[in-house]
Amino acid sequence: MTRSGRARRLFIGGEWTEPDGGHYEVVDPATEEVVGLAPEASAAQVHAATEAAREAFGGWSRTKPEERATILERAAAVLRRDFDEYAELAAAESGATTGTARGMQVAVAVARFQRYAKGALEPVEEALPPQIHEAGPMGRAGVVGAVAVRQPVGVVTCVTSYNNPWANPAGKVAPALAMGNTVVVKPAPQDPLSVYGMAAALAEAGVPPGVVNVVSGTDVAVGEAAVASPHVDMVSFTGSTAVGQRIGEVCGRDMKRQLMELGGKGAAIVLDDADLDAAVAGIGTTFSFYSGQICTAPTRVIVQRGVYERVVEKLAAYAGYLKVGDPREQGTVVGPVISAGHRDRIEAYVDLGRKEGARLVAGGERPAFAKGFYVAPTLLADCTNDMRVVREEIFGPVVAVVPFDADGPDEAEETAVALANDSDYGLIDYVWSGDVARAFRVARRLRAGGVGVNTIARNMEAPFGGFKRSGVGRDVGSYALHAYSELQSVVWPG
Repeated sequence: MTRSGRARRLFIGGEWTEPDGGHYEVVDPATEEVVGLAPEASAAQVHAATEAAREAFGGWSRTKPEERATILERAAAVLRRDFDEYAELAAAESGATTGTARGMQVAVAVARFQRYAKGALEPVEEALPPQIHEAGPMGRAGVVGAVAVRQPVGVVTCVTSYNNPWANPAGKVAPALAMGNTVVVKPAPQDPLSVYGMAAALAEAGVPPGVVNVVSGTDVAVGEAAVASPHVDMVSFTGSTAVGQRIGEVCGRDMKRQLMELGGKGAAIVLDDADLDAAVAGIGTTFSFYSGQICTAPTRVIVQRGVYERVVEKLAAYAGYLKVGDPREQGTVVGPVISAGHRDRIEAYVDLGRKEGARLVAGGERPAFAKGFYVAPTLLADCTNDMRVVREEIFGPVVAVVPFDADGPDEAEETAVALANDSDYGLIDYVWSGDVARAFRVARRLRAGGVGVNTIARNMEAPFGGFKRSGVGRDVGSYALHAYSELQSVVWPG
């Protein structure tokens, strides 16, 4: 396989392998043209990939951390060298704007390989206080020392999301390899070509055969085989809650470790003392960033009545400023969504919102392009917490605004928290208030894995994951190294 070849092959045991199921077309969401041909693996080939990972695990897990770090750093260097080519590929198969493909996809992948090259060198042993044992029925008096050691889990199946075909796989593969695990990557069927590019970079960097394997396909059996294989010890998944639940059921049968980043329906609380322009700028990213196809987006806005109409007015104006169109054109902010089917799903939710009684303030009509899967930034106002558009993840450029009334600041906090927590999801919420102490007080009461206080920014060393149906486990920074490791206790007589 060459990087520029249109037809990719599977990567199994260090070899580029012809797929049993032939190839399928990967389509550019902006032009509906074919970007390339992705391989369709058979279940037998998936099992071969997991077996190769199992065979490679013993040797890779015993490599020196310095060697693993060197390979990860080399992979980052290869990605930097071929940055332009990979960014163009990412934009073509995911529909991302040029700036997003470069700055938030390939650049983040490079940064994550660099971060976990350093992570491979982080200490894995933690000394524990010695324990004094008095003489008794179990033996003589003595002192027992102990150390907690993080060990690699084993073979990790990484099932990645379509919204970011570079950063998401890199965020799984790099820390897993740094800890001494081997991996089988099953990319999203919509945009798998970038992941094969990542595999090529790792192969060029010197990763041993079997340590990294990539298998793709549109058949559900491909993903099921990658999860259910007896050679797999852990599954790391990013995607919908429904699919995560199914994976969890399969993992539960064999007690496999799980790391699940699932759906989100981020609540953005706007109190009446907030900087409204800052709040709207943050919330407005839902309209644009990945065209709303991001689980961390502040998609449901909970606004105190005193500033409600102003927030709605400002959000509508924000949506109106955004250029929708060809993601390759300069000035485009909102590109297409991933597929025609997903576009239709988003539009169905907008129609549902109107039927439920929401007021359509912006959007609601399909942009007039001859080709491409475009959805206009859409604002639904006058929503209530029982509406499906407020409760369910739409995963598109749609914001639903819920007003609330309160007599005094204490009641405002109570009401806002109650509305925000009234959700099946709990990934990332947001609070905007001019009183930072107040915002932190509200943040501590939110049932979410993360909370942004007067910002949508993230700290990339802070643990990332969700409460409730938004996931299981935490990763990012050193927490990812913990996620891809098992704790072992070693004790000895003092």
